[in-house]
Amino acid sequence: MTAPVVVLVGPPGAGKSTVGALLAERLDVGYRDTDADIVVTAGKPIAEIFIEDGEGHFRELEREAVRTALDTHPGVLSLGGGAIMDDGTRKLLTGLPVVFLDVELADAVKRVGLDAPRPLLAVNPRKQWRELMERRRPLYTEVARAVIATGDRTPAAVADAIVDALELRPAAEPARPAGREEQA
Repeated sequence: MTAPVVVLVGPPGAGKSTVGALLAERLDVGYRDTDADIVVTAGKPIAEIFIEDGEGHFRELEREAVRTALDTHPGVLSLGGGAIMDDGTRKLLTGLPVVFLDVELADAVKRVGLDAPRPLLAVNPRKQWRELMERRRPLYTEVARAVIATGDRTPAAVADAIVDALELRPAAEPARPAGREEQA
């Protein structure tokens, strides 16, 4: 397996895609979103997969997309909000540099609204979002090496917090040996 630099997890509106692309640019690595991979593989939008094939089938596609990305992508990877619901997907994340981007409902609504085509938020989206987070928050924290609250932060500030939390460096920047100061 090619270990990613960082894997981002979190609910819709946490900033996984925006922060992920910015972080990848900052670290001079590639960015990949497993939801986009699923859409390409399935040849249809995620909402259609849920409607036509069911959530179980979608989670199977998602687990395989995560497995493939982990095997082939050495950059920043963002997962769909519900990926951590699958036991197999959580096992794939064991020991990896996973960051849970946490967000409160009000901030998520400001970012993405709740009228977007999100299959698990189709009826009473605010109530559904809260219920999803009650089930998912413990799983996000279970797989995460770091938890970053994104609510009142800009995407750049969130990227900075991730770099600091995981002590990341751009691919082209060598790490300094511990205990040695740079000579001027």
